[in-house]
Amino acid sequence: MSAIIQAKLIGRALEQAAVESAGDTMMIYEGKAISFGEVNAVSDRVAAGLLKLGFKKGDRIGIIGLNQPEWLYTYFAAAKIGVVITGLSVRYRDSELEYILNQSETRAVLSLAQLGEMDYVTFFKGFREKIPSVKEFMFMGGDGFDGSIPFAGLMTTDIDKSVLDAAKDRVQPADDMIIIYTSGTTGTPKGAVISHKSQLASATAQAIHTKINSDDIFPMALPFNHVGGITCGVLTALLGKAKYVLIPMFSPDYIVEQMSRYPMTMATGVPTMHVLLMMTKAYMDLDHSKTRIVVVGGSNVDGTLLKQLYDTYPNAKVMNLYGLSESSGMLVMSPWESDFDMTVQSIGKPIGEVTVKVVDGNGQALPTGEIGELCFKGDAVIKKYHNMPEKTAEAFRDGWVHTGDMGFLNKEGYIILKGRKKEMYIQGGFNVYPVEVENLIASHPKVAMVAGIGVKDNVLGEVGRYYIIPAPGSDPSEEEIKSFCREHLADYKVPKQIVFRSELPMTPAGKIMKSALEKES
Repeated sequence: MSAIIQAKLIGRALEQAAVESAGDTMMIYEGKAISFGEVNAVSDRVAAGLLKLGFKKGDRIGIIGLNQPEWLYTYFAAAKIGVVITGLSVRYRDSELEYILNQSETRAVLSLAQLGEMDYVTFFKGFREKIPSVKEFMFMGGDGFDGSIPFAGLMTTDIDKSVLDAAKDRVQPADDMIIIYTSGTTGTPKGAVISHKSQLASATAQAIHTKINSDDIFPMALPFNHVGGITCGVLTALLGKAKYVLIPMFSPDYIVEQMSRYPMTMATGVPTMHVLLMMTKAYMDLDHSKTRIVVVGGSNVDGTLLKQLYDTYPNAKVMNLYGLSESSGMLVMSPWESDFDMTVQSIGKPIGEVTVKVVDGNGQALPTGEIGELCFKGDAVIKKYHNMPEKTAEAFRDGWVHTGDMGFLNKEGYIILKGRKKEMYIQGGFNVYPVEVENLIASHPKVAMVAGIGVKDNVLGEVGRYYIIPAPGSDPSEEEIKSFCREHLADYKVPKQIVFRSELPMTPAGKIMKSALEKES
């Protein structure tokens, strides 16, 4: 067991782990162990390659990849020289990529050459004119187009130590590290600008609270373009020098295969992941006696699921985890002393240096027991959204992030989450804001009006239901609308339910009354 690494820069944290535990396994990918020393050395070469291409501190590089070593080599390379990662998803399609890459003014894209039926090489070759800020296209896992850069070449770059060291010395804790886009209630994704300092604050608090250490091993299934994967997973594990098995995309069968070889000490994921795993017989047949901690991210676990987790992992402590992109990762976790009833009722207590308050509609603090908006303050809370001063001013006030989530504090200081002020719902662990989907559906020529809400689902937690009034004289089908959405949106945003109506409930002001639709559900 080793002490938690204390570092002010993410690149320095990796370098410290490489000095102290060079030959120890950092991650396992497709049966191959990759050590802290290897990750440090390869990320140095990638950093040197970026510098030779002319990358400067503050330049941005977007990554479209699975949970694979190349993603992390690039992340740590960027961290070392002050380059900023733009978080992208393999699920994103044209409208999302066009908006995010342009809004973030991303300089380069590192992408898989192909994934399933998606040919990224052909896509980006024809898409270049729509993303003018992108100057370099890099591909992994296959050949690119003429003028693109093979990522394998970056991984073998000769290092000019004096140039690399000078670039490293220019990086400061307050510098931007990664921009993670979170859909906004206006339908416009907001780029949460996460710094070295804020990301390390969140990861350090989680590492200390969970007592993560070099004896731990767990499957890394949450995607790296979200704080759940990159902060709560990768960075927290690094600080405790724990091992993880890379799960390219969430698959219960693949996790069973890997965990049969590498028995885990930690089980982490959103509720949907836990449900799907426990629905898999082969997973339930595994020996879970070595699992010491189970973390359920997103919100407090319901009683049925909690009992299942207790039964499945007899020697484990089950904890809720609550966090946001705007807080770089987690803010709240269940205390070790939280019993079954409190773990069901509460998301837990703030950890690390985080402070919480509950405010009314005017921003005034409310006393214990009164429901209001949850606000948090601490080093993990970010300062801004990228190039969105008005949205920044709304969400971040005097160092406090206003979450839009409603709840209250009980007498023991536990946070009781009551619901969302926002319209957001969480489908299979992914945040979805109906207005973003509504804006797309409304652009369909056969749609006159649309309203979306989240409704409960036994497996995915919540799913999107969209009520549509067809345009006069048209007769759209459910599959037609879903197919249209699949072409332009990430798959987790595609509606699961379509309901056609001749009219929708309206307020006196002429707005759709979603509260009436929610009562129907």
